[in-house]
Amino acid sequence: MRITYDTILKDTEPRLRTKSLVAKLPLRQADLALAKRLVRYVKDSRDDDKADKYNLRPAVGLAAPQVGAFIQMIVVMVDHDEETQVYCLANPKIIAHSVQAAALKTGEGCLSVEQEHPGYVIRHARVTIKAYDILKMEEVIIKESGYTAIVLQHEIDHLNGILFYDRINNADPWDTPENLLIIE
Repeated sequence: MRITYDTILKDTEPRLRTKSLVAKLPLRQADLALAKRLVRYVKDSRDDDKADKYNLRPAVGLAAPQVGAFIQMIVVMVDHDEETQVYCLANPKIIAHSVQAAALKTGEGCLSVEQEHPGYVIRHARVTIKAYDILKMEEVIIKESGYTAIVLQHEIDHLNGILFYDRINNADPWDTPENLLIIE
C-alpha cells in the first residue's frame, strides 16, 4: 500500500509517543517492503507531479512510526549541490555528538504536525550515528553536521516518541543559547 499524506499519523494520535522496537536483523521481507515505501514517499514528494497525483506533502525525512509501524527505521534525503544524500536506516543510534548546539533559522516542520510551532529546536551541530544501512545491507557509522545532522536527529526522535516541538523552549521559543549555530 502506498503511503500518502492521509495515511501519515498526526500528532493528535497518542501512538506517535510510543518508543519503537529494534528492527531484527536480517530484516524480514515486510520490513524491507516498508523501507521501500518510506523511500518512495520521500522521493516522490519531491516531484511536483507525483506529489499532486498521490497526495504527498514535501519531505526530507520520514520515520516508520509516522506510518504506524513502530520499528526503528528512518529515511532521510538531503540535497547537496547536484547530489542527493539518501539514508535508509534501521536501528540508528547517536553514539557521539558535538557540544555545540544548532537550530534551523526558521524552526522545524513535520508531516505529522499540522499546527505551526514556531521557535528554535535545539539539536547537536554534529552527530555520529551507528546504524544498519538498508540500501547497502551493512552496519555503518555516519558522521554528519549542519542541516543533515538536524534532519537525522529529527527522524531518530520519532523512534523515541519525541516530536520536534518538545525541544522548543516554551517560555521563550526564539531564545538563543550562547554559541548556538543558526543554520539557514
